[in-house]
Amino acid sequence: MFILQSLSLEWILSDWMCEVVRYKAIFLDFYGTLVHEDDDILPVIYEKIQQSASIPCSQREIGSFWWKSFSSIFSSSYGDTFQTQRWIGIESLRKTLEHFQSSGTAEELIQVQFDHWKRPILYSDTLSFLEQLQGIPLYILSNIDTSDIAEAVRYHGIQVDEILTSEDVRSYKPRPELFQEAIRRVNLQPHEVIHIGDSIISDVSGAQQLGIQAIWLNRLNKQPPDGYQPDYISSNLDEVLSILYKSGIERESF
Repeated sequence: MFILQSLSLEWILSDWMCEVVRYKAIFLDFYGTLVHEDDDILPVIYEKIQQSASIPCSQREIGSFWWKSFSSIFSSSYGDTFQTQRWIGIESLRKTLEHFQSSGTAEELIQVQFDHWKRPILYSDTLSFLEQLQGIPLYILSNIDTSDIAEAVRYHGIQVDEILTSEDVRSYKPRPELFQEAIRRVNLQPHEVIHIGDSIISDVSGAQQLGIQAIWLNRLNKQPPDGYQPDYISSNLDEVLSILYKSGIERESF
């Protein structure tokens, strides 16, 4: 594992054209990696449920129940049983409202989250990071529904070679299908690509199971759970760029 300190972009870019990274394509998660997650949105929903609930409950209890309900449906959603993120969100929220005897409507309450998915806040280091990687195939691999991420990409003017979502393969990370499809489309071997994402399970573990090296983008300085070993850890995309650059120096070029 390598935890690298930030190197100035000026120093990196001065030598960038002199070396070739060994990775021939880069896979990227989207929410939590290039744009903000919905962590600030969810408490708004919890509060509304709490206010209309017929039984005493805390916002933490509401969030925990919703997450467990969501995860239960999510984990079994693949192949013939696949459901979109929007459907899973509404259905799991409906179960949550029933559990806490809340008078709210799932479709109305969750709309603020759906709006966020279409227009999330962009991380300040995202566009410069992508610009410096022009010429290397960039693939976004996301569990969020196709129409939502397409709108978010258009909104922020993000340019990549291709966007693959769970809907394309009827499966969610960390299952292998999304990574496998990306490898098939880029026509490379797993060791020739690297995946970058904020989820230690969906991104890091999912990629590593197929022999793809993974960078854990730990923007929030979380403690890694036991049993998971990212190939690299970084706290921002400038550090990720440093990792990719150093890969070309320390390993054989292709």
